[in-house]
Amino acid sequence: MAELRPSGAPGPAAPPAPGPSAPPAFASLFPPGLHAIYGECRRLYPDQPNPLQVTAIVKYWLGGPDPLDYVSMYRNVGSPSANIPEHWHYISFGLSDLYGDSRVHEFTGTDGPSGFGFELTFRLKRETGESAPPTWPAELMQGLARYVFQSENTFCSGDHVSWHSPLDNSESRIQHMLLTEDPQMQPVQTPFGVVTFLQIVGVCTEELHAAQQWNGQGILELLRTVPVAGGPWLITDMRRGETIFEIDPHLQERVDKGIETDGSNLSGVSAKCAWDDLSRPPEDDEDSRSICIGTQPRRLSGKDTEQIRETLRRGLEINNKPVLPPINPQRQNGFTHDRAPSRKDSLESDSSTAIIPHELIRTRQLESVHLKFNQESGALIPLCLRGRLLHGRHFTYKSITGDMAITFVSTGVEGAFATEEHPYAAHGPWLQSQAAPWGPSELPEPQAPDCTGFSHSCITTACLLLRRAPRSRSVTVVYLQCPVDKICSHSQLQV
Repeated sequence: MAELRPSGAPGPAAPPAPGPSAPPAFASLFPPGLHAIYGECRRLYPDQPNPLQVTAIVKYWLGGPDPLDYVSMYRNVGSPSANIPEHWHYISFGLSDLYGDSRVHEFTGTDGPSGFGFELTFRLKRETGESAPPTWPAELMQGLARYVFQSENTFCSGDHVSWHSPLDNSESRIQHMLLTEDPQMQPVQTPFGVVTFLQIVGVCTEELHAAQQWNGQGILELLRTVPVAGGPWLITDMRRGETIFEIDPHLQERVDKGIETDGSNLSGVSAKCAWDDLSRPPEDDEDSRSICIGTQPRRLSGKDTEQIRETLRRGLEINNKPVLPPINPQRQNGFTHDRAPSRKDSLESDSSTAIIPHELIRTRQLESVHLKFNQESGALIPLCLRGRLLHGRHFTYKSITGDMAITFVSTGVEGAFATEEHPYAAHGPWLQSQAAPWGPSELPEPQAPDCTGFSHSCITTACLLLRRAPRSRSVTVVYLQCPVDKICSHSQLQV
């Protein structure tokens, strides 16, 4: 639960927002991380020292449900001459480390990211006569923040989030999100690390699919060229009733050409997925295939975790020798440009005792594999094949409900442990599948059953049964009913 009040109003653990002129005694009591972000806000909005703010009544670190301590809401006049309309600018506080005392985030030093390394922003077109900002974007941001805190999957510019519902719970066609750098907010160096600002951009279903089939950055650039669909600052207009392809049909041609030429740079998604080895039943409790068997699935080793993390976050470099990170990489200083080595990754176990030493997990070749995806993930299989593997790339599904991953690799990907001779191979809970045994032309387009009458919380699961046979290899697609969370999938960085 949250309350709306000016940021300058007194409240628990939330004193007035200080600016450059704040009294020294007061500034010394203000949380340093919060103070640094407020300083960037004051740079943009010097005439709005105390904006309206949605505040979590019970803070997350006190057991409350909302990870964001505050969401500030500013009025931005835009620039009519540059096709930038007046709008509301929302800025979150809580994904980064505001306090530096480990109440929420582990302090990893000033050189790395602060907390998760970013805060969310959102720009909503101001309606005529609107005197106060709507508060629903704050709840939307809280929903995304819950996903980040629960999964520990971070967002990056170019990522997409499948939402499958109007962002404001209306009848709007704006039902999904892309993420990009905020055009005005500059990265902030806080005493607890660096904070960047990622802006949420509302998009239609057709635009989301185009981002999946091609790439998120490309669709963001197209949105910038259409004033009514976002314009230079990518301002969301919930009243927009047409997609960019309906507004300008030539844009679809650009997307189609990009898909044909470049394929997709979507290297993986976090989604609901699982897999079973059908080659034989588990021999004992120590069998390394214990992925979907029992109540305590085996955890990924730290080195497997690092490899999958790099695969998801870096994607595939576009060159003649597509490479997965080596199976036994030497640990380096930091996993990526914005992740510190000590932060717990979403693929790691909550308990280090659950991790099997990497050296003790042998790579196994499998004869028959059962893959299970929710409908959203299953619909991306043709993209995986035609947009990634046909271009010599790889594609990874990482489970958001369990500690496992599925990577499809093409024959040109070096560092993979699945080969043409052994197309299905597993290293602990990480499955790799070589594309050769079932090429894109052999995979039928999955046809989902009629879901009329089902709510969003009850959709289908696509189940693929992959079997090797001496003379033929086939793929069977079936569907089962299953509940899913609000976020059906989240893309994990583009190339």
